[in-house]
This record gives sequence, C-alpha cells and structure tokens, in this order.
Amino acid sequence: MENNHKNLCTLYIVRHGETEWNAQGIVMGQKDLPLTIRGKRQAEELKNIFHSTSFDAVYSSDLLRTVKTAEIITAEKQLAIKTSQLLRERSYGRFEGRPAIKYRENIKHLLDELKQLSDAEKPAFKFADDVESDLELASRFIRFLREIAVIHPKETVLVSSHGGCIRTFLVHIGYASYHELPSGSCANGSYIKILSDGLDFIVKEAVGIKITKPS
Repeated sequence: MENNHKNLCTLYIVRHGETEWNAQGIVMGQKDLPLTIRGKRQAEELKNIFHSTSFDAVYSSDLLRTVKTAEIITAEKQLAIKTSQLLRERSYGRFEGRPAIKYRENIKHLLDELKQLSDAEKPAFKFADDVESDLELASRFIRFLREIAVIHPKETVLVSSHGGCIRTFLVHIGYASYHELPSGSCANGSYIKILSDGLDFIVKEAVGIKITKPS
C-alpha cells in the first residue's frame, strides 16, 4: 500500500467534544447526550485545525455529541453528514449511566482477570453479556471504515466518532499495545489521520492521544 498513496482514501477520525457525563465521570456508552459549552469549544478548535482541509464527505455516529461535533467542524463547508450506528461508542449495557468509579469497582475482579491475558486474548474478553468486547467494537468500526475507503478513493473524509472506537481501532491494527494505550487515552477533541485502500490502514497522525511508553 505504501507505493500507491495517490489512490488511497484519507480519513480524519475525530473524537467528539465533551458532554456532561464526560465531565462528571459517568459511563456513557451509547446514551445520547449533547455537548457542553466546553465541548462546543473543542469542536470549534477542530474546525480551526481543519479550516484549510477540503473534505469530500462527512460521516458520523448517529449520537448527538458526534453529529454536533461534525456540524461545527464543517459549518462552512456545506457538506451533508451521513450517520451510522456502526460508528457508535461501545455499548456498556447495564452499566451506562453509572459513575465510572463504581463501574470499575463492580468489575474489579474481571479487570484483574483481563490483566492476566495476552494482547491476543484480550479483544474477545467480555465484562458482561450486554457489554461489547473490543473485538465486537473493532469489527463493526473497521468494517465501516473500509466501506468508506472503498467509496472514496483519492478523497478526504471526516469521521466523527468516539474515544473507545479510536483507541480500540489503534490497538487492533497494531499501532499501540493495550499497555501503551489504556482506557481514557483519547481526549475529547483528539483525532487521527489515516490512509486506507479499503483493506489496510496507515496511521499518519495521532493528535490528543496519550501513548504510555514502557518505563
């Protein structure tokens, strides 16, 4: 793929701006909440970053926070935003709406179990029947990104999505390990730039994403 960059799709995948539950440390998952004032400012910052970027298409998770982030970024570009549930955040099932601290306390024994697994075993691990595994999340997310890349060769596409999706995607494609990219590594308003031929991915930039290097 390195020798055929001219035919590749360029994707900018952004994490939405802050919501009230982000600020309060509440497990959100697929619950639908709007952006806070700060979240809107974060989206405006992304708008400024991408001011000179000519997008050919815009895709977003169908949740309010990602759609609004995409709307703010592309406000002056007059592009229709196409939404998909495949770009949604991980489903946390019964744990959505609970304080993150309480959630982690409830699954502490499972977190300990997860730590004992190899990186090859971790993607299929499930915390509960109604909580998506990393494998389930990455599979639907990557499937949609590949579809976008096939539809838009040689074009530049904005994708507004979620921190869990971005983190899981980066681990899945081998950009970083679980240890290097723990939960919470992708800040609100962070983004990655990738190239894709509809099958493989090359990460060109990762902004606002904290990678923990081995000590």
